[in-house]
Parts: sequence; C-alpha cells; structure tokens
Amino acid sequence: MFESCDTKKDIYLPSLATINKTRIMNFSELYMHLSMDDEPLEYMPGQFVEVSVAGLGEAPISISSSPTQEGGFELVVRKTGNVTNKIHKLKAGDKIGIRGPYGNGCYPVEESKGKNLIFICGGIGLVPQRSFINYVLDNRNDYGDLTVLLGTKCSNQRFFHSELFAWIKRDDINLYETVDEAEDCWRGNVGVVTTLIPKIESDLSNACVFICGPPVMYRFVLMALADSKVSRKRIFVNLERRMKCGVGKCGHCQINDKYVCVDGPVFRYSDLESVPEAI
Repeated sequence: MFESCDTKKDIYLPSLATINKTRIMNFSELYMHLSMDDEPLEYMPGQFVEVSVAGLGEAPISISSSPTQEGGFELVVRKTGNVTNKIHKLKAGDKIGIRGPYGNGCYPVEESKGKNLIFICGGIGLVPQRSFINYVLDNRNDYGDLTVLLGTKCSNQRFFHSELFAWIKRDDINLYETVDEAEDCWRGNVGVVTTLIPKIESDLSNACVFICGPPVMYRFVLMALADSKVSRKRIFVNLERRMKCGVGKCGHCQINDKYVCVDGPVFRYSDLESVPEAI
C-alpha cells in the first residue's frame, strides 16, 4: 500500500499563495516558486494542487519540488487553455489560489528505501518525477542506485537545464537523455525514450521503476520493461493527466472503480490489471 497522503484541509476553498518568482522554461512551460500566505504547504512527492485564477477557474498542477525544500514549493505550468494562459501572465508578487495538496497515491518513499530506483520521464513527465528524484538526492543514503531516463521531442523543449547539468556532474545519479528528432545542435542520443533502457546499469529485475509522460509513451515503455522481466508490482505509473476537480466529485478521471485524483495519481501497475484502459 502507498503511504497515506490524506489532508484535513477544506477541499473546496482555495487559500491564497504569493508568487515569489517565475521563469519561462520553453515556449509552453512556466516555472513558478510560491509560498502559502497562511500555513506552509505540507505534501509528499506525487501530490498535486488545484491552482485557481479568480473569474476563470482552476487547473490541477503537479508539485515539482521536494518536500525537503524549505521556503515554498515549485510548480511548472504548461500553457493549454484559458486558466493556464492567464497563469503564464502572472509575475512575482501576484496572488493565486491554491487548493490541496491532493492525491492519496503518492510515490512510495518508504517502500523504495534500500532499492535501486529508475525514473523514466517523457517531456513534461519530468515535472512530478522531479519531486521524488530530489527527495532521494536529499536523503541519498536511504536509497540504492538512482537512474533517470529523460526523453523529449526536440532539444528546444528541454527544461531545468542547469539542474540536469548538475545531475550529470554528480556521481550518485545516472542521467541519460534522448530527443526524438535529430538536430545539428544536439550531440546526444536520438530516438524514443525506450532506446535508453539498454543503457541502465542497475539490475532492472530488482529495481523500482517510475514512469510519467505522454499517453503514447506508456505502452511502449511497459512493453520494454516486460521484456526485461520487471515485475508489475515494482512499476509505478503517474496518471495525473486525467484529473480535473481533484477530489473525486466531477467524475472526469474515473476509470471503472478508480478515481485518479483520489486513488492516485501514482498507481502501482499491478493494481491496474483490472482497468487496462487506464494506460
């Protein structure tokens, strides 16, 4: 079972948060560092918040920072509609509404201790996975080998450049990157993210594997992991793309008897055998 990440906060009323700083990461992603105006946000890797703009609505956004970080929390917002377009226009000092954190299916921080960890990220899938990756780096002695596979469509869609460079320089994390489309400025691997799996030095059959990315990526990554004899019980998938209200009321994320926002957004793959349409 996952660790409980339940919250006693009012599930309907947002609290005010102040934007401390923003940074355009590429043509569609905006980085935000925020602080709650009342009590600090307490969360676990894998949880998300509902970000609201008065008069427009709200959107579920994954928390990208580690709970070990002090002084606030971090979000990365993709420009996809009216709410997120407005968020992209906000600046340091502006106020915004925050509900949450939500999600009872978090990354298994306790269960993973002592094990080798492999994160497979497709594009913006790095954003929620980054929370657990940095949590592991801040508690490095509690975990085994740490490997991150990151695939993006093209090099200009990459983000967190300085952080990725810092990971490459460390000797306690292995980062492998690839792009789908070859470019003159790119000197790394070219191909989909599954082409990086053979580069993993850890024993895949005994590792915990975490997957987050676009829907089309999941099927091929899971097929590759099955070929590598990785148990479904040690594979965790993030389905946060399906959420809307965040509290299991609207039904938008319902998949048979499961609600992604309440039961997830991180699921053990073996728990989804009865709902194959979830992937």
